[in-house]
Amino acid sequence: MGTHETHSTEPLPAPRTPAGRDALETILRKPGETLVALDFDGTLAPIVEDPERARAHADAVPALAALAPRVASVAVVTGRPAEVAVRYGGFAGVSGLDHLAVLGHYGAERWDARTGEVSAPEPHPGVAAARGELPGLLERSGRSGLWVEEKGRAVAVHTRRAADPQGAFEALRGPLDALAARHGLVLEPGRMVLELRPPGMDKGVALTAYVRETGARAVLYAGDDLGDLPAFAAVEELRSEGVPGLLVCSGSAEVTELADRADLVVPGPQGVVRLLRALAAQLAG
Repeated sequence: MGTHETHSTEPLPAPRTPAGRDALETILRKPGETLVALDFDGTLAPIVEDPERARAHADAVPALAALAPRVASVAVVTGRPAEVAVRYGGFAGVSGLDHLAVLGHYGAERWDARTGEVSAPEPHPGVAAARGELPGLLERSGRSGLWVEEKGRAVAVHTRRAADPQGAFEALRGPLDALAARHGLVLEPGRMVLELRPPGMDKGVALTAYVRETGARAVLYAGDDLGDLPAFAAVEELRSEGVPGLLVCSGSAEVTELADRADLVVPGPQGVVRLLRALAAQLAG
């Protein structure tokens, strides 16, 4: 397994907000009633230029496997197809992750470790229609270095490889928003990526539904991107209902909105792994 997994002396970081401190105290007192939910890209997996090369941090799965048996449930909430997240994360067949759920496509798909199967509705017809128009739209933009990611139930345009990534992102946002609207889709901006996907699902909706399903009485959510803001809002709403919630930002200078609202900011996937390990060690102790 390597030498990175024996870190029982790692301190548990202290949240900077009263709500975060209250949530962490509840999680430590009632782990069996706690849901730990995490984004994938940028949270469990480092951001890379080519999304198809994204893989979970080397110590992420061991950290999750150490923590999962000590809490009520662990879920990965991602915009990726569930099967892709499972494959890139290496989540299948891992001892300790027997009850892991991966909520893919913002909750439209679900993979359960118990069955190893993905459940999902029929694809939205607007995705195929928008996909057909994308090549012409991108060619007319005059921008080079753009990359289209096929996601099955969604399609995304990445600008990270462009000569001016932020400029390309801003220039394409309006035309892609109009394309999405024409086909009954919504545009989801992220870190140098613009995703066209069906309406009605976001990470907040997915997270709230899973909290209700599991009956969790405390929740930890970790994310890094604009797509995680609905999940942050969902946790804030749950707090108002008396469910303590700890908001963790997998720190990035690219997305200050998340860091500003987080109870705890950690330095990327490596920091998330340290947090999971420290939490598992504290609960074991």
